[in-house]
Order: sequence, then structure tokens, then C-alpha cells
Amino acid sequence: MKKIKIFSMKSPYREPFHIYGYVFGSGEKTAAIVGAMRGDEIQQQFVSSQIVRILTDLENAGKITEGKQILVIPSVNNFSMNIGKRFWPMDNTDINRMFPGYNSGETTQRIASALFEEIKDYKFGIQLASYHFPGDFIPHVRIIRTDADIVSEAQKFALPYVYVKNPEPFDTVMLNYNWQIWGSKAFSIYAGTTDTVDQNSAKITWQAIMRFLQSNGTVESISHPGFMTQKLKDKDFVTLTANSAGFFHCLKPAGSDVRKGEILAEILNPYDGSTEEKIISPKDSRVFFVHNKTLIMQHTAAFQLIRG
Repeated sequence: MKKIKIFSMKSPYREPFHIYGYVFGSGEKTAAIVGAMRGDEIQQQFVSSQIVRILTDLENAGKITEGKQILVIPSVNNFSMNIGKRFWPMDNTDINRMFPGYNSGETTQRIASALFEEIKDYKFGIQLASYHFPGDFIPHVRIIRTDADIVSEAQKFALPYVYVKNPEPFDTVMLNYNWQIWGSKAFSIYAGTTDTVDQNSAKITWQAIMRFLQSNGTVESISHPGFMTQKLKDKDFVTLTANSAGFFHCLKPAGSDVRKGEILAEILNPYDGSTEEKIISPKDSRVFFVHNKTLIMQHTAAFQLIRG
């Protein structure tokens, strides 16, 4: 394992800001794995750290294939993580909305540029991503639909679902989309949670990444066989939003199978404790995403269901 410095910047009030990567093996740039890009992506940082640990052991045992190189970048935004902010603390911008970056631009544009320059030539790109709403997911792999058909590659993670997402305008400035435009086969992995470590979904995630590396002949590893993967498209989802604001009392976690008419959550009045709203399943389905904060605002996505 070789530790490299990808980006460095002096700070007038704190220690210098650095982005480090860990390189395993040598030769063909086979797979780049990017962890926490936002300051609340604790689960993503944890999973990345475990991948570094596993790859270190595999390299010491001679189980990384000769001529293959893997790069792991556990954290891109430790400044924000250190002070509990999701986005860049100076101007509240999102690094994952700055790709492919601009090396003479604003700070987050320069960070994105340095990162992308380091990873853009890898054959496979794996990002441990998080959703723009707070919540928990069934662990899954997500790909942005482009001219490249990489669904069969995505199935090698053997996660429960592959979600093929139609690109929206904001996707064009994200890492996944730009990786694909520059010729990499890019996958976003959603590891169940974001701002807390869930050991079970974290293990499912790092096992999936190791399965993928093994299936492509990059490492020799004994891993869990995984799941039968189901392909999902935008039309397969039903999103339920909150019509009221208040305390969010969730009754059905991510992964639950629910029946039509079943109560998924209650929203309680924060002043008198009465029930403002009951969120009810419109059909037999499975909970794919659920809001996970104590409070919920009006018109916020509360659940995303997979149509039965």
C-alpha cells in the first residue's frame, strides 16, 4: 500500500487541508473508490476505511492481481466532517456539484478538479454516495443512464437492487455522470445510512465492493455470495411526501414489505402531540427509502416505495 497526497491547501485558521489516497497494486488503473465527499457521510467514510483495511491484508497476502491497481480515497471533505457540516464550511457549496472541476476556480471547484484528474482514467469508478434528503435506504447500486450500458457490470456487486436513473440537469455536474462521460464505468453505492454507522449495512456494502473487484479479476477474495439483483427504473417507485410538518414517528423501516392501506408513519403535532397525519401505503410494496430525522417538514419526501 502506498499513501499519496491528491490535494493540499493551507488554511489561515486551521491545519492545512489534505486529501489522501491509498494505492494498492500497480499497473492498469483498474478501480478507483471514493468515500465521503460530504461532511455528514460517516457511514461512507467507515466503509472506505474497512476497504483500505481489507485491501492492505490482501496485498500483504499477495492476493491483488499482478498488473492491477486500486485507488481508495476515504475522505474528500474532512474539514466539514470535523465541524459537523454537510457542505464546504466557508461557502456551503457541495463538492459533488462541481465536476469535472476547474483548477483556477472557487475552492470546491479546485478540489473537484484535483480529485477528478487523479481518478478519471480508472476503468471502474465506485462512489460511496448519499441522498440529498436525510434517510435510510436498502443498500443498492445506482447508475446514471448514459450511452454506455453498464447494468451487467453493476449486477456484479450482487446488491439487492440496481437503480438505473434517468439523468436530471443537476446530475451533469456530479462525479458519477462525469466519470462516465470521460469513459469510466461508474457506480454510486448507497450504503444504507449516512450520518450514523450501521454495522450491518456497512458490511453488506464493503462485501459487495469486494465481490465486484473479485468478479473482475482484480483481487482474490472469499466473499459472501450476495443477492439476486433486481433492476429498477424511475417508473418503479412511488414517492410519499409529508403534507404536514411535525415529529416523524416511523413505523416501517427501509426494507419492510408493506400492504395496501398499512400505516407507514405518523406525523405528530409538536405542540399538543395530536396526530396531524398518517402516511399510508397506497399499494402492496417494499420500503426502499425512509426519512430518518425526528422532525419532518411539509412536502418533504417521507418514503420511497418499490411498486409491488
